[in-house]
Amino acid sequence: MATLSAQPRFIRSITLDRANKFLQADLYPDVNLYSRLYSKRSAETIHLSVFSVPDLKRISFQEAIAQDFESTTTGTSYGPSWSTHWFKLSLSIPTEWVGEQVDLIWDSGSEAMVWSADGIPRQGLTGDRGNDRRVEYTLAKKAKGGEPKELYIEMACNGMFGTGNGNQINPPQEDRTFFLTQVEIAVPNKAAWSLLYDMQTILGMANELPNDSARGQEALWTCNQVIDHFERHNLEESLQKCLQIAKRFLCKTGPASGHRITAVGNCHIDTAWLWPYAETRRKTARSWSTQLRLMEDYPEYVFVCSQAQQMEWLLEDYPELFTQLQEAAKRGQFQPIGGSWVENDCNLPSGESLCRQFLYGQRFIEKHFGERSRVSWLPDTFGYSAQLPQIVKQSGCKYFFTQKLSWNNINKFPNTTFNWVGLDGTRLLTHMAPCETYTAQADVSDMVRSIRNNRDLAFSNQSLLPYGNGDGGGGPQRAMLERLRRMKDLDGLPQCQMGGAESFFENVVESAHDLQEWKGELYLEFHRGTYTTQALTKKYNRKLEILLREVELVSTLCLGLGRNFFYPKEDLDCLWKDVLLNQFHDVLPGSAIEMVNKDAREIYRKVELKGRKLLNDALDSLYEGTSLSDSQVTSYSIFNTLHWPRTEIIEVPSINGFQFAQYSPEKTAGYLKVKQRGLQFTAVSQSQAVTDTEAVSVKQLAESEFVLENGWILAKFNDEGQLTGLFDKNEARELVPSGEIGNQLKLYDDVPPYWLNWDIEVYHLNTGRKAGTAKAKIGEIGPLRATIVVEHKLSETSSATQTIVLTSVSPRIEFHMKVNWDEVQTLLKVEYIWDIQSDFATYETQFGFLQRPTTYNTSLDSAKFEVCGHKYVDLSEHGYGVALLNDCKYGHSCHGNTMRLSLLRSGKAPDANSDIGYHEFSYAVFPHKGTFHEAQVVQEAFQFNMPPIVRPVATDSTKDIQRCSFFSLEGSKNALLDTVKRAEDSDDVIIRIYEAFGGRAVFRLKRQSKRTLRRFVILQYELTTYPDLSLSSFSIPICSTFNVTSVHRCNILEDTGDTVRYNQQEKSTELLTLRAFEILTLKLKLK
Repeated sequence: MATLSAQPRFIRSITLDRANKFLQADLYPDVNLYSRLYSKRSAETIHLSVFSVPDLKRISFQEAIAQDFESTTTGTSYGPSWSTHWFKLSLSIPTEWVGEQVDLIWDSGSEAMVWSADGIPRQGLTGDRGNDRRVEYTLAKKAKGGEPKELYIEMACNGMFGTGNGNQINPPQEDRTFFLTQVEIAVPNKAAWSLLYDMQTILGMANELPNDSARGQEALWTCNQVIDHFERHNLEESLQKCLQIAKRFLCKTGPASGHRITAVGNCHIDTAWLWPYAETRRKTARSWSTQLRLMEDYPEYVFVCSQAQQMEWLLEDYPELFTQLQEAAKRGQFQPIGGSWVENDCNLPSGESLCRQFLYGQRFIEKHFGERSRVSWLPDTFGYSAQLPQIVKQSGCKYFFTQKLSWNNINKFPNTTFNWVGLDGTRLLTHMAPCETYTAQADVSDMVRSIRNNRDLAFSNQSLLPYGNGDGGGGPQRAMLERLRRMKDLDGLPQCQMGGAESFFENVVESAHDLQEWKGELYLEFHRGTYTTQALTKKYNRKLEILLREVELVSTLCLGLGRNFFYPKEDLDCLWKDVLLNQFHDVLPGSAIEMVNKDAREIYRKVELKGRKLLNDALDSLYEGTSLSDSQVTSYSIFNTLHWPRTEIIEVPSINGFQFAQYSPEKTAGYLKVKQRGLQFTAVSQSQAVTDTEAVSVKQLAESEFVLENGWILAKFNDEGQLTGLFDKNEARELVPSGEIGNQLKLYDDVPPYWLNWDIEVYHLNTGRKAGTAKAKIGEIGPLRATIVVEHKLSETSSATQTIVLTSVSPRIEFHMKVNWDEVQTLLKVEYIWDIQSDFATYETQFGFLQRPTTYNTSLDSAKFEVCGHKYVDLSEHGYGVALLNDCKYGHSCHGNTMRLSLLRSGKAPDANSDIGYHEFSYAVFPHKGTFHEAQVVQEAFQFNMPPIVRPVATDSTKDIQRCSFFSLEGSKNALLDTVKRAEDSDDVIIRIYEAFGGRAVFRLKRQSKRTLRRFVILQYELTTYPDLSLSSFSIPICSTFNVTSVHRCNILEDTGDTVRYNQQEKSTELLTLRAFEILTLKLKLK
């Protein structure tokens, strides 16, 4: 008898290494467990033929099978990138495989789709060796033996993450080829597969549990025992012994009071990123058909799916597959969530765009699946607007899910499960997955992180685990579901069960207590360059948001005026959906490949063309036909699309015989001074064109000094166009500190550590330098408009022409830029330094503003060295301030008294030509008396972005609308009319108003006497005063043909809500109240 133990103590590091190699596919595959996963294989019975689709086309199944197929074999390469190749497989299952499960194994190193012979998409395939590898498709769960099989495989020459070479975010290779390395049928050894899943779980616990824990040590010992008992030459018997060893470990359950994890299957498919939209349409089918196959084998499996746009694509391209998803939804296994059209960016879109994301998304989900989503699901968006809680709640959602702030690179976000409080005070239950990913692999490490990173365990014993391969799609793998089954109630791990997102939040509501609150934006301390990258995309987005607003406004007026006009709802729906599509969180932010950016710009061009036609059609109807010859044109109709009075100098095209006080330099246009009420049409004739006005002037005082001056300001510029002085004549105040300058164009080195087109890093601020050389000269000399033209040589490869404009009617100084940009990893900014002291700056956000620190006192302050703002940023102290306006820019930084606006970037991945080319954009300086709240910054920013609509007309064609100011908000500058549109399901009129200054408005809707505007009804918000409240009022005059019979509150989805009592005799409503930053939507029913 041996006197000592035959087994030495196992060594942790050696045992872990041994166990890892026992399960690996690429090491010792001939002797380890991986080598025994299939008991039988055959390639001899497969006949393979192919049709290669020309010209990178993506064709339908019916079109494909009508082609001539040529015989082919494995080992053949296919390309180039983005091409498609259809394969026909004819095979027979060996007779001796009767009763066995038989899988097809297909590895083309790329994505592919299995189609049945009758044209039904069955399952997606992904080749190569990554985590997303999925090369098996079950041909028969119980073969008859000898039966023939015929199917088709659609091979796409791209990987799950496109066609980039090496590093994932590199630009695509255009000539990449993919090898068909494996095509065979095989019988899986179910015992070996079961042991594989057992060992993945046990080894995971050995790796992740503390070394000094009993359960961790037991897991390590079990791994060693399983491998000791594995005999490849006595496979079946040894597999049973190994499974028994594993079962003894896996059968031990944990305490009932343990942490609870809801594992939610998902497949985050970027609507476009490293692949184009057209490929995403196929990715959805590949990914979701795969999940349907898994649902057949795992009845407890729940898969959630966001992005209504992708669902609509599936409905259009794969209607049979869409029907299968609807059936799965009835079983509760497929759950549409999110509520939005795409997983959109939340920094850059306008407030109305965010509303439309949910309007279109929720309507699609409700129409096709019977109910709306209650969970807003945005796991990968680059930061979240402070108005999102209110918009989400008004769109029918109750909960919000993300995880993106785990990417912060300076501060760890302090909460996991909490109430997110929006600008207006709306509370939204929010969960940030503590596993810190939306593509969890459903392994032990995910379970451990879900506890270790959960910052709210004291208040909630719940975590959500979003698992499944994503970004490029794919979704959960069979192995993930098998591991989840094993980890459901396993000693040493939290309790875990498969479920949906909504049920998770319902459990939180029932069990959580005393949750913390977070007020304001969820600022991502990362990807700050996405406020600036792809400048043309951002410009199109801003301009088209405005264009669609104008189309809806004028079209609605046509309805109200009783014109013979058909409201173009279907066309508008298509245009809005295209704009919303391009707001996807890798398109509008600029982090997609060049192919995507070209597609987006083409979509924008079509939207612009169609949108302008719809606007012209509506104006034609409004003017009751204006197809006029030159001789009939006698005046200009000018429509102020904003609801407050404004005075502007407007450029209009020249018409025969019309004389102007000032012409444009090319003499093809002239300038008019126009003073208008809100939402008013004004006809300007020859007699009104040349009017007395306080002039603007430009002078050159010396060789190196230029002066622009009007009744408000005197601005000095040096010979390079830099602002050396800005004097407010009414306040006798100089705004540029002595020795400082403004309007300085600066170049910065822009080389982030990895995410080139995503990131601007803090150290770029250390590298700023003057942008080349410049030379200024006088342009236009007044009396309505004066300009200085500056020619810039920004660098050896980039140049710009800047036109500095001052008009006779405003202190606003405009800077119009035309830039030829050709740089590498360089950032262009414009910088101003002001004689103003403030610890915070005010930035426009959706339906309101945010105030952010101008100091670096804390790490939270320092992290916001580059932030997102919309049309304005304002720096004010008591009594005075300066706003920096823009027409299509979003990246800002304000530190101390220095304001910077980011203009252009030049990142090289994943778009190697990002922003290279010609750009036009404008920004402006608006000095003002009083603080931001006391000034007209908001209105001025809108005016800078939304010039009046000008149209040459015959004077008599506008008589009936000139006196009407349709929807003005009078008496309350803090309540802004944002949207006027036709209702979705009726001819009711929708009006969206928001409080823009952070105060409160109490008002009543009242009709004034007809004598006030002759035949026009006025509905007025009357001021009622209460003590200790800062109140204001506004009115909505409505043309008399807008015969209002009732008024209701409604939400963003236009569900009719509370009645606003309307006294027909007095033509007034009950008192209404708007809280700070509240979004109010009213539905006006017309007779």
